Amino acid sequence: MAEAHKIKLTLSPQAERYARPDAPLEVRRMAAGGALPLPPIELATALFALAHDPDPQVKSRARESLENLPDNICQTVLTGETHPALLAFLAHAFKDHADRIESIALNPATDDRTFAFLATLPHKRAIEIIANNQQRMLRFPEIVDALGDNPLTGRATIDRILTFLGIERPDAEVPEEEGDAPQFDAVEVTDDVASAALKALLGDDASQFCADLIEDRDDELDVETEGNLFKIVQNMNVMQKVKLARLGNKDARGLLIRDRNKIVASAAIRSPKITGNEVETFSRSRNLSDEVLRIIAANREWTRSYRVKLGLATNPKVRIPTAMKFLNFLQEKDLKGIMKSKEVATPVAAHARRLMQRKGRI
Repeated sequence: MAEAHKIKLTLSPQAERYARPDAPLEVRRMAAGGALPLPPIELATALFALAHDPDPQVKSRARESLENLPDNICQTVLTGETHPALLAFLAHAFKDHADRIESIALNPATDDRTFAFLATLPHKRAIEIIANNQQRMLRFPEIVDALGDNPLTGRATIDRILTFLGIERPDAEVPEEEGDAPQFDAVEVTDDVASAALKALLGDDASQFCADLIEDRDDELDVETEGNLFKIVQNMNVMQKVKLARLGNKDARGLLIRDRNKIVASAAIRSPKITGNEVETFSRSRNLSDEVLRIIAANREWTRSYRVKLGLATNPKVRIPTAMKFLNFLQEKDLKGIMKSKEVATPVAAHARRLMQRKGRI
């Protein structure tokens, strides 16, 4: 979709009589009130043009008229072949109206930048509509960025986006939320694709940094290299980060799993290349998101590991009911340490004490 400012705004001869810049000022002021004998889309387009009039009174009144269009006219405008710039204006004007936002999200005339703005809004149904538009997400990665940052983007929606981008939820992970939207086929992503994304960011220095992020290694990165890689990853968009999560090495996953965007962090913990040792380390980490720790706790294969159970039970970032559940599988020496610990939540320490009392150890 071309950007709104690249598509010329045209008016019908009838609408132009009221909205052209050289029309008499009194005519423009009258027209800004919205009482024009025009079809709905032409009326809204004329008001949009008048909303950019040099006369402050015309501009203010036209904007007010646009924001207060009758429902029947408004619905025709939001669902019809309306100019993308007008739809962008109305998206901001109606950002608190869930039904109108949904109509804009369903309109093919809406441009991608407006679509990304819609993805930031607190409207659950609109988020679902946006997340099901694969073509737009591929074409404009900022949409995925916005979805990942939106607190209302649910786990089932994140799962579908990640599947579309090539990262499946493991069979061992118990889903906590299911949606009824269709599942996507995974996109084929190769090493060449990931390398190309990095080269676009790095230029002449790409080869070495690509190796540092993709090739498995036994030695530790030096501080300078790690800092450079952090800057590189931070400059990637969400789509590039998800590709890197799928193909990258341990160092790449270590950077991505701490990303503030929950789509990226979820992709990192679900990387098909992740190891048991990494999961054990992450289960103890206190600087990961709640979502990453939830994914670890929901994976039946990972939680067979005693170290993972212990990490989740003692991690204050883990939800209290989840941490308490894993206490039931711990050895007495660890329960004794937890019940005396000042670093776990009070209910978790209290439950550890109850378990020890039941065993007759205190």
